[in-house]
Amino acid sequence: MAETVSRAAPGPNALLAVLAPVRGRLVIALIAGAFASTLFVAGLLMVGLAVDQLLNGAGGSRVAMLLGAAAISGVLAFALRKHAFDRSHYASFDLETVLRRDLAEHLGTVPLGEVQRLGAGPLKKVLQDDVRALHGAVADAVPMIGTGLAQPVAALIAMAVLDWRLLLTSLVVVPAAALGAALVSRDYAVQRKAYDAANEEVNSAVVEFVQGMPVVRTFDDGSTSFGRFAGAVDRFTAATRRWQDQTRWAGVITRLLLTPAPTLIALLAVGIWLIGRDDLGVGTLVCALLIGTLAIDAVVPLMYLSDMITQSRAAAIRIRDIHAIAPLAEPEQPQRPRDGSIRFSGVDFSYDRPGDRPSGRLALSGVDIDVPAGTVCALVGPSGSGKSTVARLIPRFWDVTAGTVFVGGADVRQIASEDLLTHVGLVFQETFLVDDTIAENIRLARPEASDEQVRAAARAAQADEFIRTALPLGYDTPVGERGGLLSGGQRQRITIARALLADPPVIILDEATAFADPENEAAIQDALAELTRGRTVIVIAHRLSTIRDADQIVVLDGGRVAETGTHDSLVGSGGRYARMWAEYERARSWGLSGARADERAEVIS
Repeated sequence: MAETVSRAAPGPNALLAVLAPVRGRLVIALIAGAFASTLFVAGLLMVGLAVDQLLNGAGGSRVAMLLGAAAISGVLAFALRKHAFDRSHYASFDLETVLRRDLAEHLGTVPLGEVQRLGAGPLKKVLQDDVRALHGAVADAVPMIGTGLAQPVAALIAMAVLDWRLLLTSLVVVPAAALGAALVSRDYAVQRKAYDAANEEVNSAVVEFVQGMPVVRTFDDGSTSFGRFAGAVDRFTAATRRWQDQTRWAGVITRLLLTPAPTLIALLAVGIWLIGRDDLGVGTLVCALLIGTLAIDAVVPLMYLSDMITQSRAAAIRIRDIHAIAPLAEPEQPQRPRDGSIRFSGVDFSYDRPGDRPSGRLALSGVDIDVPAGTVCALVGPSGSGKSTVARLIPRFWDVTAGTVFVGGADVRQIASEDLLTHVGLVFQETFLVDDTIAENIRLARPEASDEQVRAAARAAQADEFIRTALPLGYDTPVGERGGLLSGGQRQRITIARALLADPPVIILDEATAFADPENEAAIQDALAELTRGRTVIVIAHRLSTIRDADQIVVLDGGRVAETGTHDSLVGSGGRYARMWAEYERARSWGLSGARADERAEVIS
């Protein structure tokens, strides 16, 4: 079995490319299914010949020999069919393992920014749903394709051996059935696209209606939100009805023609007429009736496989799209950062992906920032000014479009990714914990760390006390999915303990206390003070009060550096930061009592 999926991704052949790891076993399953069908037809032919011999008064030994051969053919056909389905199903299970492992390994090499851009929902769909969607194309379709290809050929050859006129009779319904199938599949791509779009609209409306229930019940009488949902359902119903109306009669006729009845009636009518003319034996007609419908019987399942194959092909294309994301380029001769200094030199950055039509929009333009080792630099600015982009370029979530980002004097593109992420620690507002114990979540930073080192990191992060006294199993307490069994402040202190255990020279903080309650905020501030001691710190500031003592404040506006300096110097200069500080001071004085409350009362009245 191949170990990985080929990275080459031809569009129409995406499904074949994704099936490459198990292609050899699928070919064997297809061949086994084809031989099984051939033997099945041969067995029925021998049964028919035995009946013909009995009706013609042949000896019992010849009949017994034919029936024995038919039994052997039947047993072999059953064994081969079972082998085909077993092989294809095991191949399907192995393929799911290979694809998920290979996707996970590939995602581990692509830029972290691309992973964030894709989002958890789409990635989950590819890794789980799309990989699972291939099961039908692998486990069930392959043996059925072997049957669908071999059985009609074998049946037609057998009919030709019996009587060429009966062969032609069994083919009478084929042109009509083919015409009906063509009418059914007319505009299939257009109708399918409309159906899928309407179905997705219903799903989105359901999610919006359910997730927004608190808002809906508070502000809406139901007519607006439910109206959107009802409208989406109506459009889905209309798309389905249009598709069904277009294909209804053609589908009914096709299904009727593809049942055994029309073929059997035609064979019986022609056979009786030939028998009446003494041109055909009764035994031959019986044999033809046994075999004549096998060609149609084998083709019908293939028609119902088309939708399964279409879905599998769409899933394969999405899997190939993930593989098509280029890995982050690793340096041939890696450099190591010498300290915790950070410098941006003439940095331009665009979120355009390679191969996309250039948008002409730069998220950052001409950014120059110099942060000496061991100092604190705060990034401030309005939403969309580029603060998060600057912070994420340091650990190389993406590569710059122009210019250079230096960490410890080395171009980040010349530092091995593993070394860079060890050198730079990240603590964001949105915490992430795996569904494991407290200790193992802290130990993610250093899997080899001892229990005492884990506890020391927790103590420094102001987390040891609540772990020992408030949690039932202490450090062995499971945190639940995404840390759901802990409070927000507890989760944040665990992530800070993890960063302390990693002991990186550079720390990037995305206002880790922004959503903390007052009690937890004090503990988190103490933990952050311990985390940032002696390190280079980049703070994405949302509350200006937290960065008054920063060594350097960089004000970003529209992706450019508007001004740089200390808090006092920037306030005194009367520029962008001074206006932001004045707005912050005005907002901080807002309250529900006193003069401002009176002012609001006047406005409301």
